[in-house]
Amino acid sequence: MKNSKDFFFKASGLVLLAFCFIFTSQAQELRSLSGANSPNDDTNPVWIGNNTLLFTRAFHPDNLGGKSDPGDIWETRKDESGEWGLATHRPDLSSSGYDLVLGLEDVLTLLVLRKEAHDLSLHQFSKFGQDWNYLRKVNFPDLNSFEGNVTGRVAEGGKLIFLAGKRKDSLGNEDIYVSEKSGLIDWSELKNLGPAINGFGQEMGPFFDPNSSQLYFSSNSHPGANGKDILIAKKLEEDWTSWSKPEKWEQISTRGSEASITFISKDEVVWTSTQNSDGFADLLTFSTPVPLVIPTDFVAPIAPQAKPEAVRRTSSRPTRVATEIPQTRAIPLSDSTNVYLPMPVITPIEEKPVEAEQPISWVVIDGKNKVEIPYTITFIKGSEIIDFQHDQLISSLKEKGVTQIKISAQGYFPKQILLENLDSKSKTVILLTKAEPGSIVLLEDVNFKRGTAELEGESTEASLSDLAAFLKENPEIKIRINGHTDNVGDPGLNKQLSLERAGSVRDFLVDQGVNFESLRISGWGGTRPIASNATEAGRSKNRRVELAVEQ
Repeated sequence: MKNSKDFFFKASGLVLLAFCFIFTSQAQELRSLSGANSPNDDTNPVWIGNNTLLFTRAFHPDNLGGKSDPGDIWETRKDESGEWGLATHRPDLSSSGYDLVLGLEDVLTLLVLRKEAHDLSLHQFSKFGQDWNYLRKVNFPDLNSFEGNVTGRVAEGGKLIFLAGKRKDSLGNEDIYVSEKSGLIDWSELKNLGPAINGFGQEMGPFFDPNSSQLYFSSNSHPGANGKDILIAKKLEEDWTSWSKPEKWEQISTRGSEASITFISKDEVVWTSTQNSDGFADLLTFSTPVPLVIPTDFVAPIAPQAKPEAVRRTSSRPTRVATEIPQTRAIPLSDSTNVYLPMPVITPIEEKPVEAEQPISWVVIDGKNKVEIPYTITFIKGSEIIDFQHDQLISSLKEKGVTQIKISAQGYFPKQILLENLDSKSKTVILLTKAEPGSIVLLEDVNFKRGTAELEGESTEASLSDLAAFLKENPEIKIRINGHTDNVGDPGLNKQLSLERAGSVRDFLVDQGVNFESLRISGWGGTRPIASNATEAGRSKNRRVELAVEQ
């Protein structure tokens, strides 16, 4: 049985590309960084000097993981006239997972936070000319204690890292934590900044200025919050939980959600903004640099006082203080003599409540227009479609034997996801490609025996069977099957192999009942790489088969 659900996606962040708006309370014009922004999610700007801004871009087809890549590092540069140039992809800093720049540890060392599968790690890159060379993985404890997305920044001087994310010890949802550098590649355990900073909601995108001891962060926990605003708090004492009452930075607050401040100069900042918490984000700044109106009066938060117990007087007699008589146990010293010793007070161990498993949360998006679309879900056990009508708990799906879940939408190429790749702790975002001229689909689950054009594996057969069913339901669609290889070996042989692999895919589809006249094939060898051939990971991405819709 198929389950369906309709959504209306509020991708209002896209509107920021088309216009500037006036912030009425300050009469200062804001504008998007036109060269840097895209219809994709552009977040976490980090200024590294030399007119260069790095940021994370999600779901872009040029990302190393393609349209489903949750975030690669991109770069934009500011010219002498103050204009921001067209953003360029930085594959030397990116992976097929989620990549987030934390900032410069020193003038030549960049720190990048990376999430691949469910593993979160921190890495150093060294500047060499205009390129970044990978150095090493950093020893950072407890990174994988975070659930879901993590944001953060290294403070100027490279001795402090502030990270925001959800952990079991969080006071609300996402909390902000700090870690201090303890060695060349060693960092201390994370410390929660405490209730003065972390509220009942979300605290994200921390930026700490050690010169002023001020923390800039995004929060929706403060009274009257409309989306997430930028708040500023001042560190009061040595302890990392001692902070002033956070003040809202009115100058850059809008009705949307703001996050991830980065300072270009004392009068220029760039930050992330979207009109609502569900929309895709853009990078914003002022149209012309203006004096930044940063709060200067910080007061200590008012700590709640314990309510004193009422004292009841019954008489003028001295009050008798009740004392608890300790329990004793008898220990025999001989057949007729016992000695009585006090028993230790046994404090029952409070069992931590078991966190209830959450159902899988889906967000299915048109990969081109970035709008949410209605979809259906099909549960697959091996090669068999099964009926599943319960809450979509991963544990329940495993018990039922579900191995894959297919996401379908009318007029879009279907996509299958392995159950083992799903995580119920965060939303599962699925980008579907509409079957229209110009669309390109990567056949992610199609594999071949090494060095041959012979199809291999149950996942290959299942994926192509789904594609065949879709093409038979939409006989008007004409596609070209493009085979690609890496650049290792003889170019002529590579081109022939890529053509034969495209032919094998066509033959399978025809055997499944697809009209032969609707399928064309091409072999490009290693002439159209989508990743660097300098690494095995890049070469693996280049060995692929794609579908191009021609009609």
